[in-house]
Amino acid sequence: MTHSMARFMRRCSSRFRPRALAAALAGVLAIAGSAQAAEPDLPGFIHDGTLTVCTNPTLPPMTFVNGTDVNAVDGIDMDIAHRLADYWHVPMVVTTMDFTGLFPSLAAQRCSMVASGIIKLPEREKNFDAISYQDTALVVVARAGTPRLSSMADLSGKTVAVQSGTSYSARLAQENEALAKAGRAPIIIQQYPTEDQVVQQVLIGRVFAFASQDVELYYRQEQLHGKVSVILVPPYPEYRHFALYIRKNAHDRELLEQAIATMGQNGQMAAIQKKWAISPDAAKALANTPAPPMFRWDTFFSALTSAAFMRGAFITLAVAVLSHFTAIMISIPMALALNGRDSLLKMALKGYVSVFRGAPTLLQLLFIWNALPQFLPIFREAWFTPFLATWLSLSINESAYQVEINRAALGAVDKGQELAGDALAMSRRQVYRHVIFPQALRIALPPTINEFISLLKTTSLASVISLQELLAVTQIQVARTFEFTEYYAAALVYYLAMVFFFLFLQKRVERRFAWADRHKATANES
Repeated sequence: MTHSMARFMRRCSSRFRPRALAAALAGVLAIAGSAQAAEPDLPGFIHDGTLTVCTNPTLPPMTFVNGTDVNAVDGIDMDIAHRLADYWHVPMVVTTMDFTGLFPSLAAQRCSMVASGIIKLPEREKNFDAISYQDTALVVVARAGTPRLSSMADLSGKTVAVQSGTSYSARLAQENEALAKAGRAPIIIQQYPTEDQVVQQVLIGRVFAFASQDVELYYRQEQLHGKVSVILVPPYPEYRHFALYIRKNAHDRELLEQAIATMGQNGQMAAIQKKWAISPDAAKALANTPAPPMFRWDTFFSALTSAAFMRGAFITLAVAVLSHFTAIMISIPMALALNGRDSLLKMALKGYVSVFRGAPTLLQLLFIWNALPQFLPIFREAWFTPFLATWLSLSINESAYQVEINRAALGAVDKGQELAGDALAMSRRQVYRHVIFPQALRIALPPTINEFISLLKTTSLASVISLQELLAVTQIQVARTFEFTEYYAAALVYYLAMVFFFLFLQKRVERRFAWADRHKATANES
């Protein structure tokens, strides 16, 4: 019976195998074809299978830090970026930085796209592709109770604050050209690095008004407590759309436009707008709410004990210590060479010191972060982090100052000390190790500690390249809450604590060396 069953199975198999195989093959091809059709093409700006988004998280609700974790960037732009990553089935990485560094970083291929509440403008489209995703309007905002203006010409002679790096300054400059032709006073333009600092100038009465986008005011109505109001909506057609920016590439632009269109068709874009409650009525955006207390002690103590501030202070201290230690190691052989005989090396070192002492520290930092990758593509890779860039930049810059301290200290040691060492048959290395360096150290140590304290405060410049040091963390929290005084006060406590510690250390060292000198002098007298 078993043999009969096997023969029956073989007969059935021989009869139906070709049809089954054909049907199975057709099914597999159909599934593969549908999967291939459903899988969208990856744009070329997705490097190593990752969508890297650059943003300046200081413009709620477009992009901002939503909470005390500086890495938790939220907002409309971030939601759209996440949906794009899901659409292309790739992971997403967010890189935060100063606004002025966004487009240089995009050009340097450090990011796939820029999503930071940026307006679509023809001037920017000369170098980058821009894909619109959200309607908006430019507004001029002043303190509550300020009469509405009829045109931009009414700002003649008044001070207007704008965020540096944005196009608002150039647009106001065009208005100034028209005012000059009419024989009227120009608009006084003041630029500030972040949007929250721009708004703050109006709140404290330093400027008459500021220029921004309407969606920010929709979101900030609770934070601003009715202290400001829209006084003019200029009829600028070019300020009507937020856009995502990518490097110029027709194929990539088409794929991104297709992805944004798909999000609009399947309702994802509408859901994002609903989530962030973007109101269509600018007049209702700034409702009156109860005035906040002058100082929120709970916010101050919360910031003072928060993990974000502690981590920011640790990064500030770490980059300062590492940079200064590296600078000292670089400067010692340089100082010896500068105190030696004239040579080509000595001339080159003098040029090095002159260049890096003469160029602004911020310019050197931006050059290393944004310009260096243009010449050496290896610096575009993920290993070259903002921390490493800051370490390299500050080490080079600080060595140019430290070499002068070391050179002067070595020069202050009596030349007879070296001759005495030679007379005792000591080698040159022994002379410097046991005779010259210990005496030069006492002379160099006080100015060296002073230089380190100055460097500790200079590290705040690294916020422009997205290093999350103490000041960057403070600015992000201020942009999120508009509680300026509390967060600035917490940052001040951290800076003062670090500086006072090193001032105390300096006094102890100076007292120790002074005591040692007096002890030796007394011993010699006896």
